Amino acid sequence: MKPLTQKINQLIPGGAHTYSKGHDQFPENAPAAITYGKGAYVWDLDGNKYLDMSISAIGASILGYANEIVDKRVINSIKKGVVSSLNCEEEINLAKRMLSLHKWAQQIRYSKSGGEAVAMSVRVARACTKKEVIAFCGYHGWHDWYLAANIGKDNLKGHLLEGLSPSGVPKGLKNTAFPFRYNEISDLEKILKKNKNNVAAIVMEPLRSFYPKNNFLQKVRNLATKYKVILIFDEITSGFMLCAGGAHLKFKVNPDMAVFGKALGNGYPISCILGKKKFMKFFLGILSIKSYI
Repeated sequence: MKPLTQKINQLIPGGAHTYSKGHDQFPENAPAAITYGKGAYVWDLDGNKYLDMSISAIGASILGYANEIVDKRVINSIKKGVVSSLNCEEEINLAKRMLSLHKWAQQIRYSKSGGEAVAMSVRVARACTKKEVIAFCGYHGWHDWYLAANIGKDNLKGHLLEGLSPSGVPKGLKNTAFPFRYNEISDLEKILKKNKNNVAAIVMEPLRSFYPKNNFLQKVRNLATKYKVILIFDEITSGFMLCAGGAHLKFKVNPDMAVFGKALGNGYPISCILGKKKFMKFFLGILSIKSYI
C-alpha cells in the first residue's frame, strides 16, 4: 500500500466516505488522491493525468468534471445564499421540468443523496401500505432497510458489493428485505407468494449491467399491480445515462415512485423522489390508505 494511501486510511475509516470509492475498489496503480478533474480526466498530486474509468465520480458527474455551464449556475446560486427558510425559484423550476419528463408522476421531493432518497421512499411505502417486507434487485446503499437482508447470511452477494456487514442493524429487521435476480422473474414471484400479505414495495434498478430480457420490467410491473405492491425504480445509476430522465422511460414501463441521485446535479449533493400523489402524500405523515391503488 502506498504511503499516502496508508495515511488516508489512518485518518478516514476505510479510506473513503463511500465504500465504492475505497482504495480496495481500484487497481494498485490508481492514484491515492487527486487534485482536480476536468471533463473525463483527473490529475493526481504529482500532476499526472489519468482518464477516469469509473465513469466520472462513479456516475455522478454525468457531464464530466467541472462542467462550465453547470458550475457557473451553481456559483451564481451560492452568491444568493446556500440555504433558506423558504422555497427558492430553482426547486420549483426543476420540479416542473422533472414532472414534464415523467408524465406518470405528479409530485417530487428533494434530498441530498441517493441512498437517503431510497430510504425515504421505502419508509413512505411502508407507511402507505402498513406492510414491512421489501423485495429488491440491485445495490441501494448502506441504510438499515437494505443491509437487513444480510442478517444471518450474505444475501447481497451478486448485487454489486459482497460481504457488506449488517453490524449495527437491528436484529428485528431480519426477514424484512429479500433480493431477487435481474431478469429472473420467478425469483420475485416466489418472494411475493411467500410473503403475500406483507410486501410493501419492490425496489429495483431498472438497468445496470444487463438489458431486460423477455419483457422483464413489464412483468415486474404486472406483479406489483397484481399483489398491490408499490414499485420503486432506483435510477441513481441509470438515470440520464440512456435518455433525458430515467432508463424506465426508454423501456416504457412506469413505476409508482422513482429515485434519482447526484447525476441530477452533475455531482452536486442533490437527489429526488418522483411519485404518484397518492403515495407521495405520505411524506406528510398521512396514514389513511383509502386511496391506495
